[in-house]
Amino acid sequence: MAESTTKLRVILLTHGQCEAALEQLLAIESVVIAGIFVETDILRRYRPTEALRRSIKYEGWVTTLRNHARKLLGFGNSYDEEMNLTEDSRARLRAMAESAHVPLHLADNYHTDSARALMRAAAPDLGVIYGTNIIKETVFKIPRLGSVNVHQGLAPWYRGGPPVFWELYNGEQEVGITVHFVESKVDSGKIVLQQTVPLNYDYAHGPNYEQFLSKYQAELQNRCASLLAESVRLIAAGTATPIPQDPKLGTRYRLPTKAQKNELRRRLRRRQIECGGAAFKSSVNIYQEPRRTDEASSA
Repeated sequence: MAESTTKLRVILLTHGQCEAALEQLLAIESVVIAGIFVETDILRRYRPTEALRRSIKYEGWVTTLRNHARKLLGFGNSYDEEMNLTEDSRARLRAMAESAHVPLHLADNYHTDSARALMRAAAPDLGVIYGTNIIKETVFKIPRLGSVNVHQGLAPWYRGGPPVFWELYNGEQEVGITVHFVESKVDSGKIVLQQTVPLNYDYAHGPNYEQFLSKYQAELQNRCASLLAESVRLIAAGTATPIPQDPKLGTRYRLPTKAQKNELRRRLRRRQIECGGAAFKSSVNIYQEPRRTDEASSA
């Protein structure tokens, strides 16, 4: 255990589905994972009338009625399917943690006194945030150096989310991956590393972009894990050169409404007609070297 005192002590905060990232973090010789903290109460709760209003706004009447019907009949919905994937992931994380002799803690909410006490007890130098809800300063500032987050978006131009949707909506030709320090404003902290990946819509999906986004985002996971691990490696070595973002650049995006989702479908139909119906396909296998922050700032 004495050897670990010379290493960067890292805690990982996640909801799950970060096995690739954990595997790469565990492989960094200059890093010791001091604890994994999995938040379990991740569903934001609303009063029934507010929940109905939000469902209609973001999903539309048809999907809202369908989801309610499935619930009444005892069938699951998309949220239930996502939670099943998350539970499977947590089981794999638990097995990985046990194999690596890393403490794994389940917390209803990161912001409770008990959860924060456990984090402080780990004496972390750095927090790594991977796939969580918004975290407050009382948590992300616990580690000595603060915390870093991996964001599927080219900050500062694309902050917030959801990943890839707005780039596709705006007709971008690439998507960014950004590892940055966490601050109170979403995706606004100093950038450690960035990388871009080509974004070419596969028109075999027609206007049903959800399947394309799901596949594309899954293909980005290993890239996110690699860029995150390289960022942590640089921080551990003391050679990272984070640069501040310009708050005047870019946009903080939010969940698209049903109307905006329909507009994306219309745009995809129009683009397909304009390109003669060609079925351009996603190309995420072209590797691009991560950009150091000094390069990113001049891009």
